[in-house]
Amino acid sequence: MARRPELAKADETAQALEQFATLIRDAEMTPPSRKKVLAAISDMKDALHVLERNIDPIRMPDAFFDPSEPRLIGHFVALALISQERYPLSEITASYGSGVYAIYYNGPSDIYAPISQTETPIYVGKADPPTGAKSVIEQGTKLFGRLNEHRKNIDKVAGIDLADFECRALAVQSGYQAAAENHLIRLFMPIWNNETRILFGIGKHGDAATTRANNKSPWDTIHPGRAWAGGNPEAKTADSICAEVAEHFRKTPIFGATGDVFNAFAEGIRQADHVDAENEAIFEEG
Repeated sequence: MARRPELAKADETAQALEQFATLIRDAEMTPPSRKKVLAAISDMKDALHVLERNIDPIRMPDAFFDPSEPRLIGHFVALALISQERYPLSEITASYGSGVYAIYYNGPSDIYAPISQTETPIYVGKADPPTGAKSVIEQGTKLFGRLNEHRKNIDKVAGIDLADFECRALAVQSGYQAAAENHLIRLFMPIWNNETRILFGIGKHGDAATTRANNKSPWDTIHPGRAWAGGNPEAKTADSICAEVAEHFRKTPIFGATGDVFNAFAEGIRQADHVDAENEAIFEEG
């Protein structure tokens, strides 16, 4: 009885792969040739994966939930932060814990009018724990310390009033604060965060004597008052910064209510736990 052609081809392909593996292991490759071989292997893996999906009669689930997946951990810690009560930044008191926080603006300043009294923070950040800290007490008062720094900086500059700021803070298990901060920045793109590349600089602590000719940060240009930044030259004018801020708010989603934020988190979780979205698209196109 003749053997089915697809089975014979599968055996032939497996043997060819064994020969290919032996050849590659014994070859003395140059960096360029190694790069090309690795690219070819990657292409073969993708093609075999698509073929596997094609012939498997049982489809993959739409999503596979893995609570230990770093992206999802970031989602959940960030969601827990947004679920906390907001309270005046001026009234923070010392407490144990490291973790993540968000600062909100409620005032009348024109430059921040689009986000004033909304659920879009003006700044988000993290406070890392000391190395080896396991309990919330061992984490020290890192979270309070970071918020207190921001409170002092806001209170000493012009153009904004400390009474117009609120904050949320969440102490978290050591190691999870970075993923949560990354998710918060990607979702909100807060105007004071360095990642926006527009109105950054609140976290700057001053220049050493050897670097005091550095340009003034945009934050110090818009909000003068920190003595150590007073003599530094401006990299950009206040007018150009204000124009960039206005354009940022025009293009960036503003979350007016907590319900809008929770909907965005839910959509993010659906995307983060979707099974092989890219490969599924390849399969559908093929």
